[in-house]
Amino acid sequence: MAILESGPQPPSAFDSPNATPLVRVDLDGTGIWCKLEYLNPSGSTKDRIARYILGHALLSGLVRKGDLVVEASSGSTSIAMALACARLGLRFEAVMPEGVTNERTLMIRAFGGGIRFTPQADGIVGALRESERIAAEQGGFLPRQFSNPLNAEAHRLGTAREILDVLPSVEAVVSGVGTGGTLVGLFEGCPGSIPVFARPVDHLTSDPECCSFSPRIPGVVECVSQLFRPDRMPTLETVEVSASDAIHAARRIIAAGYPVGPSSGLNYCAAVHIARRLGPRANVVTVFPDRMERYFSGELFRGM
Repeated sequence: MAILESGPQPPSAFDSPNATPLVRVDLDGTGIWCKLEYLNPSGSTKDRIARYILGHALLSGLVRKGDLVVEASSGSTSIAMALACARLGLRFEAVMPEGVTNERTLMIRAFGGGIRFTPQADGIVGALRESERIAAEQGGFLPRQFSNPLNAEAHRLGTAREILDVLPSVEAVVSGVGTGGTLVGLFEGCPGSIPVFARPVDHLTSDPECCSFSPRIPGVVECVSQLFRPDRMPTLETVEVSASDAIHAARRIIAAGYPVGPSSGLNYCAAVHIARRLGPRANVVTVFPDRMERYFSGELFRGM
């Protein structure tokens, strides 16, 4: 068993994470290959981009031990950045719209991160503006998860390679879009695959975590990503999933033994739709992005 040293670790400590499991989940007679990204250290796939972006920044001299990192995020990326900064000896400030679940703020603070809240009505766009202001004022480093190509590269070189180590071929990769890094990275890293955009829809008004997508699926936003470029994905397909169906699916996935959040239900529903069209021999892959604990006070667990 490897012995983990305490205290800040060099970037190499984050360059080669253990692969997360790829399992076949079948709730309704349609098997989907699901990457269990909630098994990453902070409980989400965002650990990949946090350690990758910060590792590059340290190795290139953009940041040094003790420097401030500032990121706008409604939850999972801020949690992952807080953990990575704690391990790398960096300071972290999360900028988040008011109204996010208390579980997420507690996790960020537990890892030593600070939190700056912005008005709920301004959404994630307001948080992005405030993060720019703070970084300029205090000389902080901005990971820029919504536009940094290292985001998609982390998935292309990490997540996608892990998938291809298990499967001989991948016919379709499925993901919702927040930063866009997961879908872009999987598409670029799995040659010949069809990229499938899982889009949550309903008719509710926007909340702090969304622009015009469903406010009931945290972390899935529209109009912010600069990485997700449909014009560069000629085979892109879009599958719309009602927020109610996504939440119902997430509850069924949890009941089957996978402790996931709402976006996993979204991804699974879209993946099933594509798999039924492509047929039983097609390998359709999606991700279960994060763990359920950060949603205990939200809709996913309401009434339980």
